This record gives sequence, structure tokens and C-alpha cells, in this order.
Amino acid sequence: MFKRVLVLVGLMVALTLIGSSCVPAKVETAKKEKLVLAVQPTATPEKLSAEAKDIEAFLEAEMPNVDIEIVFPTFYGGVIEALRFGHAQAAFLSAWPAALALKNAGAEVVLAEVREVVIGEEKVERPYYFSYWVVLKDSPYTSLEQLRGKKAAFSSLLSTSGYVAPLARLVELGFLKKPEGKAADPNQFFSQSTFAGGYAQAWEALKQGQVDVTVIAGDVSEKLYREVLASTRVLEQQGPIPSHAVVFSKDLAEPMRSQLKNALLELGKPENRELMRKFISGIFISFSETTSQEHLGSLTKFLEMTGLTYTETLK
Repeated sequence: MFKRVLVLVGLMVALTLIGSSCVPAKVETAKKEKLVLAVQPTATPEKLSAEAKDIEAFLEAEMPNVDIEIVFPTFYGGVIEALRFGHAQAAFLSAWPAALALKNAGAEVVLAEVREVVIGEEKVERPYYFSYWVVLKDSPYTSLEQLRGKKAAFSSLLSTSGYVAPLARLVELGFLKKPEGKAADPNQFFSQSTFAGGYAQAWEALKQGQVDVTVIAGDVSEKLYREVLASTRVLEQQGPIPSHAVVFSKDLAEPMRSQLKNALLELGKPENRELMRKFISGIFISFSETTSQEHLGSLTKFLEMTGLTYTETLK
């Protein structure tokens, strides 16, 4: 009888073990960390969001334990606010907003965009470029000094190459002075200065005789750049002007910090380059490692010389 009980107990234990082995083990899925990358507005958020999917997928493949989200604040200052209040950990920004991100959000420039630009007559790959004061070839003016009291067109009020650097050149040459506590005013030199809304529009204003002088930059389309230079005389050059940059929030810690930097550097490989060209910059070549001081040093000088401040309100 005792043996029979032992056999039954053994059989029950065996069946229990067999049954438990048939139950699927519970798999613990590690929760992915979230990383938000903000992009300054260059088109409608809807259009940018659709184009961002491939970049998100690429970065998540490079950083498999991270959930990447790319967001598009509707104004430049919104990107800086996102970095400042921890809503974004990194951002793609042009030079002036990048400088503001350093000042107002404690962010840091980590990567500079190397672009296909034209410097003088030569097409090169650089993280900087230059802009030029130009007049029509048949213009009687041969120096900027002769344009005192004439009409000028700038590309945009927020453009580093189309306004900040050219204005700084006027100050540097002594044609303008920065009043104490105020920004230099181009209308203290020109009789009228307008903001055309872009380089193509400023060029059109010069061609039509609406203004006497304008500015062109080496980071516009090569077709437009060469068209302008073929029909104009260069009076002055200013630069180097820093290209767009990648800034990291002060709160982006290791190892995610290095992982993101390395993933973005991979976008510069020839087989990946088109992702960025479709997304943000049609002249993108790669990213190069840099520092805030190295990349934005010339812009800092331009801003100090002109006293210009960004026009968007940072709440």
C-alpha cells in the first residue's frame, strides 16, 4: 500500500512538471526610452511629419532601445522652448536659433551640417559659407560707400547670411554705428531697406531696378547663385557664416547622448545621405563634430557688432 501511494505521488509530481512546462514563459519586454528631436519650421508640420518617418525609422534602427519622435513646433522659438523645458532632447536648428538655444536653454552645439556650397566660384563641401553684397554689372556703383542714401534689399529679417552678416559688414566698414543699447539700423545708411522674403525675391527686386544693391549667399541653389554672380558685380564679402547645427539639451545624458550623435553621423554615409536631403536640406553632405564656440564664433561676433536680437518672443 505504501509503495502504491509513492507511485501515485510521483505520478502527480511528474504530471505537474509536464503541465508547467507547457505554459509559455512570460517574456519581460523592456520599456524603450523616449527621445524627442525638434526641428525648426521650414514647411508645414503636416508635410514635414510625413517626410520625417524615414529619418525616425533610420535612427530607431541605429538606436534599437530608443523610441524616436520628431516634432515640428510652429515657430522658431518653440524649438528653443522645447529644449528649455525638457520637451525635446535635441534639435536641428539654423545658426541664429542655435545661438539662442545656447543662451536661453543651456543647450550645446554638437554637430555642424557640412553642405555643398559655393565659395567664390568654387563648389566645396563645408560647414560654413559666405554672402556677398552685389550690384548689377552696369551699375555705376563700385563700392558700398557709394550706396549711402540708396535702396537695398535683404533676404529675410531672420537670415544670418542675408541680414545679420551683411549688416555687421556695414558696421565693420564704419558706414553704420550701433547706438548704445539698440541695434544697428540699415536705414541710417540706406534711404530704404526692404526684406524681400528670400534670395530669389531680392534678386528679382535688383533686376527690376526696385533697389540698387542686394545680397546673395553661397548656400542657395547653385543655379540661382551662378545666375546672380554672372549678372552682378561683388562689392563686399562677409563670413564665414555657420551652417545649420544639431544641438543637444543639457539634460541628454549618456549613453543616449553618444548613441544619438553616432546615429546622426551615420546619415552622412553616401547610402544614407538622401534621407536628410529629402527631409531638411537638399545640399546636405554629412554632419561633423564641433563645439558651440567653434561653430558659432563668427555669428557671435556679428551679433555683438550689430546688437541685433531675435524678433520672436521666448515665453
